[in-house]
Amino acid sequence: MDYTVNNKEAWEEAFNKHKEGWGDDINSRLANENLPFIEEVLAEELTRYDFKAKAIAQFCCNNGRELMGLMKLGASSGTGFDIAENMIAFANKKAGELELNCNFIATDIRDIKESYNNSFDYIFITIGALAWFRDLKVFFEKVAACLKPQGLLFIHEMHPVTGMFGVYGEENFDESMPEKVVNSYFKEEPWIENNGMGYMCGKDYESKTFYSYSHTLSDILNGIIQNGMNITKLKEFDYDISESFQELSNKGIPLSFLLVSQKK
Repeated sequence: MDYTVNNKEAWEEAFNKHKEGWGDDINSRLANENLPFIEEVLAEELTRYDFKAKAIAQFCCNNGRELMGLMKLGASSGTGFDIAENMIAFANKKAGELELNCNFIATDIRDIKESYNNSFDYIFITIGALAWFRDLKVFFEKVAACLKPQGLLFIHEMHPVTGMFGVYGEENFDESMPEKVVNSYFKEEPWIENNGMGYMCGKDYESKTFYSYSHTLSDILNGIIQNGMNITKLKEFDYDISESFQELSNKGIPLSFLLVSQKK
């Protein structure tokens, strides 16, 4: 079974069902905010780097809004990759309207063409991306290939520990004890769901089946290291960036992390 076929169909279905007005704020936020759509911790980190004349890319870029926001840092070009064709079509249309030098490509990340090898100074991965890949070593192999020598990878993601807890609406979630551990940190079998992409649609719905995977922190670190990249920064935080674990925020539980890595 190629799980990415199912995930592609589920993501495209979710975009077609997105709630009214979702994505309509891109123009106004780009005009009025310094780094719209970028979480504060990542935005603060990025201000430490020079973006002038830099080529940047985002893997799993969704509708492109984060990458378009990152262009405000002065990058010369932006390239976004995502498996959902309708999201990519939206992103290209929006970038054209805004006259941004961004290009969005519909592809499985693992199938990004070799013509993009050694192309990018910076690559970004934000919340929710890593869970869609069963094998992170293969994923980071593509990241390393696309980065220029000395290029940087930025990851701002949910902490792997979050996979141990239940989420509201799941059978094993205990509303009176949200910190209860209900899943193994080392879970290998996929999460199999068909209740929709709620954050985009604003509600659950019976959707096409999609698959996601848990990864340990060592899975992430080893996937990076084994592909010729050095980890230059790792910071962990006890606050939720997913809106799924708000009850656990600021209670000493690792819920999110920021990682910076450099290609050798």
